[in-house]
Amino acid sequence: MNDWLFGAGWALSKRVPEPVARAAFAAVGDQIWRRRGAGVQRLEANLRRASPAHDDAQLRALSRRALRSYLRYWCETFRLPTWSVDRVVSSVVTDDEHYLRDAYAAGDGVVIALPHTANWDHAGAWVALSGMPFTTVAERLRPERLYQRFVAYRESLGMEVLPLTGGDGATFHTLVERARAGRLICLVADRDLSSSGVEVDLLGEAARLPAGPAVLSRSTRAVLLPATLSYQGALLRIRFHRPVPRVAGADGARIMTQQVADAFSAGIRAHPEDWHMLQRVFAADL
Repeated sequence: MNDWLFGAGWALSKRVPEPVARAAFAAVGDQIWRRRGAGVQRLEANLRRASPAHDDAQLRALSRRALRSYLRYWCETFRLPTWSVDRVVSSVVTDDEHYLRDAYAAGDGVVIALPHTANWDHAGAWVALSGMPFTTVAERLRPERLYQRFVAYRESLGMEVLPLTGGDGATFHTLVERARAGRLICLVADRDLSSSGVEVDLLGEAARLPAGPAVLSRSTRAVLLPATLSYQGALLRIRFHRPVPRVAGADGARIMTQQVADAFSAGIRAHPEDWHMLQRVFAADL
């Protein structure tokens, strides 16, 4: 059923006029918001950390905007393969893009760490079409056919997709090889999906984030570059933060991950409505 629903969404949303598709997805977001199920309640609990000054009414209004932003992500994700190259590229604006360009030109590889904000698939397509093919890691969805749909979709946008779990166990080794070859690696890194995460401060509260981006940078000469995304009207805005210096020692990966978390916190606080986090991330909630 999940696979069928996603397949139907992909097929139908690409065939109807774009204004109709956007309106339909916004209506679905409003309906989910009104029902205020477990996912919406978790979203609001997370958003309360991002906007602690909000009262209950303001928080509810923020979560409605966040649900609409999340459904915009799905609408654009389903329609992205139909966009022209010019539209994909021209609908992205950036802040401090030189951090990415300079690091990539140095030839030692780049690890971009980003949270679940705005549309990371659109950002990935922009990166690939900007002359920087990259590798990413995807959570293994169920059923397998649904996971393969997402892999095929992302590969059609120019990404190399490796499985987080269930592959041949060589994902991290492959990432190291790609980094040492000077390639770009993009990792969504605001939720720990393993048992190897480290505890850091995110939005003023203890949270567990994956240490993978920092470990990968320490294992190679790749630059660790945090990025955050937000919507700006019809555009997608990518903000590149300062590269994270490599730190040696037993606590080095945690220190580097904390700096990634600081960049995430700044980006999320600036645009909390574009943070699509409907799962537990803070230590107090685990």
